[in-house]
Amino acid sequence: MLDEIRDLIAAHARPDLRTPVDGLLLSRVDTTEPEHSLTEPLLVLMAQGEKRLLLGDRVFEYRAGQFLLVTAALPVTGRFLEAPSLGAGLVLRPSAIAPLLLEAPAPRTPAGPAIATGDADADLLDAVTRLLRLLDRPADVPVLAPLIEREILWRLLTGPCGATLRQIGLADSSLSLVGRAIGRIRENYAETMRIAELARLCGLSASAFHRHFRAVTAMSPLQFQKRIRLQEARSLLLARPDDVAGVGHLVGYDSPSQFSREYRRLLGAPPGRDAARLRAAAPALP
Repeated sequence: MLDEIRDLIAAHARPDLRTPVDGLLLSRVDTTEPEHSLTEPLLVLMAQGEKRLLLGDRVFEYRAGQFLLVTAALPVTGRFLEAPSLGAGLVLRPSAIAPLLLEAPAPRTPAGPAIATGDADADLLDAVTRLLRLLDRPADVPVLAPLIEREILWRLLTGPCGATLRQIGLADSSLSLVGRAIGRIRENYAETMRIAELARLCGLSASAFHRHFRAVTAMSPLQFQKRIRLQEARSLLLARPDDVAGVGHLVGYDSPSQFSREYRRLLGAPPGRDAARLRAAAPALP
């Protein structure tokens, strides 16, 4: 089945990742350069290649025949270890997951951080294959795609990573409790963070907020905000490579030296040099 999945991804993958099946994304990556990105809740099945993902101080690796499960919006650093790599992604929607929790058995293991990896068994591979086949049968998509999506979610909920996926649909989960704070930090990353306000937003004490936040993101709120700031700065520097201090100020740094120091520590090069390298690799970028 993995061979057919590879062929279908290779035939239908586009630069924008999207497909006619709502929520289904396909990717072909031809580089092994490190990438810094903000994730969204997503299931990724690796059909060819291998990837290493860093969340805080935790490392996750997955290769062909394995899957990555992401249940929150998180700043991560990733790198494909070989190229080309082929993968299929499915957007994880709380509205699709919550109804299944009423029928799913209790998880066998407790939930960890909002990222997990595992082996794709034959049932999961079969369901993903059938979803990909719909790309060659567009008339079947409206009826069959929601049914196959439900089956894929069920396979995950009843598998070893079920506890992680349940976090999306449970109102009292750690993910649900800190989800508002994650959204607030992402939207207002340049502002001074006030832990007491974030804890109050989540209906938690400061200590409970820190505990739940770290359980989901594998980092503290301040570390989370710093990664959001620096990844946003990297995007801005593509358009403003000669204004390092201005970009640093825009993302919340009053000290240019602190901005450059923390940028280099996370992204591996000073802001100006990193921006020049990125622009050289994408000369057509306006």
